[in-house]
Amino acid sequence: MRQRHSVRGFLRDPVPRADVVAILETARSAPSGANLQPGKFHALTGAPLAQLCACLTEAAAQNRAPVSQYSYFPDPMPGVLKARQRAAGFGLYQTLGIERRDLAGRRAQFAANYRFFDAPVGVVVTIDPAMGKGCFMDLGLALMALMMAAQARGFATCGIGALANYADLAHAHLALPEDEMVVCGLALGRADPQAAVNTLRTERAPLEAFATLSGFDA
Repeated sequence: MRQRHSVRGFLRDPVPRADVVAILETARSAPSGANLQPGKFHALTGAPLAQLCACLTEAAAQNRAPVSQYSYFPDPMPGVLKARQRAAGFGLYQTLGIERRDLAGRRAQFAANYRFFDAPVGVVVTIDPAMGKGCFMDLGLALMALMMAAQARGFATCGIGALANYADLAHAHLALPEDEMVVCGLALGRADPQAAVNTLRTERAPLEAFATLSGFDA
């Protein structure tokens, strides 16, 4: 868990199907309320992934208006959370040598989301929109299990919330049924040790900011 971090630079080495299957089966072993096991994972590689990336990248290049199927961030964003968001973005661009006023550079880096950061495997994550909010929590547990399973096998991952910006395109491109809502994407592959972007580490809030402990011995 401590070794895991979001990787945005991948080697082109293919991921064997057997590894993808094992990772997905491990993800499904995550706990869920009433054992509903909400959410599905659509893993793509090769031509199918390239075709989806081309569709999404073209939309981004045309500045197509986002069409998300759910709300990802709070609106309005509280100040303390906005500060965290800005710090993460600044750290990313600083690591890549992209200046604060380099809007073209920032857009180009953000567009890499729609190429799944050139990872050899892209996963589109969906859920039945009729599920309750608690099921989103359960899907998050499965996503974390997926990331840990990948880490244990020597692979790296990066969640891609930006995929929800073009949820309708991904939905149509994959010919998904109506009861599957696109939640996010996930890049999977082996980390490129030479990629500067992979040196980025974001900070976490101190314990006292998110937890209380009562009744424990000193």
